[in-house]
Amino acid sequence: MPLKERITDDMKAAMRSGEKERLGLIRMITAAIKQREVDERISLDDSQVLGVLEKMIKQRKESVVQFQAGNRQDLVDKEAAEIALLQGYLPAALSEAEIDALIAEAIAATGAASIKDMGKVMGLVKGKAAGRADMAAVGAKIKAKLGA
Repeated sequence: MPLKERITDDMKAAMRSGEKERLGLIRMITAAIKQREVDERISLDDSQVLGVLEKMIKQRKESVVQFQAGNRQDLVDKEAAEIALLQGYLPAALSEAEIDALIAEAIAATGAASIKDMGKVMGLVKGKAAGRADMAAVGAKIKAKLGA
């Protein structure tokens, strides 16, 4: 089942069961997807929907840091709950060994020798690990391997 359909089905289930917080977040997800579809005049596929979800998760993680700095535990808890619900739509995360294997494979495929080739390596890895790994951490690992 496509991810957009799953999100819509979850929204209907949340309506029926009266889960207001969950329903509100799912509506936010749907709005973000529709906004991007309207802006770009396309229909999003699963990988693009994952990109929308990852962006929403990143925004909430940044908010958590700000709320912690402001001693607002109530808002930290709310954002953490939203992150958990959003992550439920992402595919299973890759292990460290799987990420290292993807990076090694991409370096071999591109013939990368220096940090100048990081973009090529990152492009290959991002295509295979999208939604399943924190790309900032992956980028740091690639930089470490190419810089060594």
